Amino acid sequence: MSEYEFEQIAEGEWARMPERFKREIVNVALLIEDEVSDEIRALEGLEEGDTLLGLYQGIPLTERGSEYGIGMTMPDTITLYRLPILEEAEEMDRAFRDAVRIVVRETLWHEVGHYFGLQEHAVNERENEGTNGFDT
Repeated sequence: MSEYEFEQIAEGEWARMPERFKREIVNVALLIEDEVSDEIRALEGLEEGDTLLGLYQGIPLTERGSEYGIGMTMPDTITLYRLPILEEAEEMDRAFRDAVRIVVRETLWHEVGHYFGLQEHAVNERENEGTNGFDT
């Protein structure tokens, strides 16, 4: 899948987010990188063979005080890692483009959960319950 096709899917899935969540997301940039950098691997404590599909970096909504956004405030970021997402999609028993959409959607939702202040265990719990989707 080309970078352009992947970007189109990512933008489409971002746009699919329900309005009730989208209107709460402020000052967040969606980024796409091919793979996780060595710096991020070290920061996240990833070992050889570990993978990362996405990453939220910033100040979660629950931690933003009244001074947030005064002056120059760099945006938070949600980064999708294209090659690991494509690898994950290849392992699914679905049409490839559909699988990519699903993995992108689930990864976005996971990272948006962190933006809203959920810790990893809470996001994972919602994923296990099936209550972490844009359609819920």
